[in-house]
Amino acid sequence: MTSVQGTAVDIPTEDGVVDAYFAHPGDGTPRPGVLLYQDAFGLRPHLRAMADRLAEAGYAVLVPNVFYRNGRAPVVELPEFIDPGARPEIFEAIYPIMLSLTQELVERDAGAYLRWLEQSELVADGPVGLTGYCMGARLVLWTAGAHPDRVAAAAGFHGGRLVTDTPDSPHLSAERITAEVYFGHADNDSSLPPEDIERFADALTAAGVRHTCEVYTGAEHGYTQADTSAYNEAGAERHWAALLDLLKRTF
Repeated sequence: MTSVQGTAVDIPTEDGVVDAYFAHPGDGTPRPGVLLYQDAFGLRPHLRAMADRLAEAGYAVLVPNVFYRNGRAPVVELPEFIDPGARPEIFEAIYPIMLSLTQELVERDAGAYLRWLEQSELVADGPVGLTGYCMGARLVLWTAGAHPDRVAAAAGFHGGRLVTDTPDSPHLSAERITAEVYFGHADNDSSLPPEDIERFADALTAAGVRHTCEVYTGAEHGYTQADTSAYNEAGAERHWAALLDLLKRTF
């Protein structure tokens, strides 16, 4: 098993300093970079463990606190086990922070994250991979569309609101994406109903994007997140297999 080193890092942006977690194999050899975008609950022990698992597989993984404008993580105090149904005030606190993170800000911040990876001696030269969860799946699409020359693989899992009727709808980024794309949708997800899953796949097809979109049966929105009530072990392991397969094909 590959030993992993994980460290807290600070990344300068045009709007401040992002606190982030960086995990990489402990042998010091440069590895392909992966930018991991959080779900709404943000940078916390579970996401660090996910980064460690990717690093163990041979990648250099950066997990930024995308809510850094509202403070260092945890921006909202969280219990060890997150059950939004039992603790609605958690999501009530997070929701306005999510809404404040516009496409323009995401794309600008992504440039800083990608520059940091490019400059790290522990990250191999060349484009990187992206993976994102829940709201992070939207960030993956905006990043891949805004920085196509820097992104070779883009994955999203249980993404919500990928298709809207507004000019900033994430699915519209398909026209600019050159990466190979994999999305694993939850079949029990009110934030991405079947008709939107179809519209999303159609947009990728129309744009000529190499892609695979799959619906995970019996999985809820958030199925990869082991510290939440939405966790589904079978879905989470399927996600790991799909993500690692995408990265292996790409790098």
